[in-house]
Amino acid sequence: MIEIEQHQGWAEIVMSRPERRNAMVPSMAAEIQAAIEGLSKVSEVAAIILRGAGGCLSSGIDLKALQSNQDPGSDDGHWDQAALKSMHYALYGCSKPLICALEKFAINAGAALVFACDLVVAGNESFLQVGEIQQGADIPMNAAWLRLKSSEQTLSRLALLGDRVSAHELAQMGLIQKVVEDDSVVACAREWAGRMASFPEGATEIITERIRGFRPADVSLVFPESTNSALLSAGLLKA
Repeated sequence: MIEIEQHQGWAEIVMSRPERRNAMVPSMAAEIQAAIEGLSKVSEVAAIILRGAGGCLSSGIDLKALQSNQDPGSDDGHWDQAALKSMHYALYGCSKPLICALEKFAINAGAALVFACDLVVAGNESFLQVGEIQQGADIPMNAAWLRLKSSEQTLSRLALLGDRVSAHELAQMGLIQKVVEDDSVVACAREWAGRMASFPEGATEIITERIRGFRPADVSLVFPESTNSALLSAGLLKA
């Protein structure tokens, strides 16, 4: 469900469920967690790119799989919600800078992956949507990441309206660093990763540790528990 592409001094994690628009299931989250934890231990890796196959990032939680309690990639075929939270713990603890290539869209749980990254490049026509309010659902991961990296007003703008927010508006909010032509997103992310790889070995880890040093050390204080089960019966989002 994911592919790891190794380059000279950096790596890419590619979510590969293009037939489901890279919708998230626990087994894919577990693979991302394992990849993050593994690459964090490789001294030669200066940066990690997170992107989706098929020219889009992620459509969020796979509602069809969740509502049928199925995970096609798991050993027993069942949905394991804990794996999704464990993935975010791994992203939080990653010692390497994370670069997100936001192509086309990132919706709900996909948006949380964008906010988890340190640098984001997005396509000119791409958008992000924190639309759980339309479904009566909670936003524990989106809220956690946004409160780390932005203001309450920005979180309110995204979460209370639940609409599609363009890459250009996201840039104005300071949530992404660059907007490029849609066919140049991955190339720009790779350029950034290559630039980091050109610095002395370990330099990006030193700076990343300093940047993130103001975060709570106890990750359980950052990511809240949620008992909301609205997604178990929710429909798809409206535009």
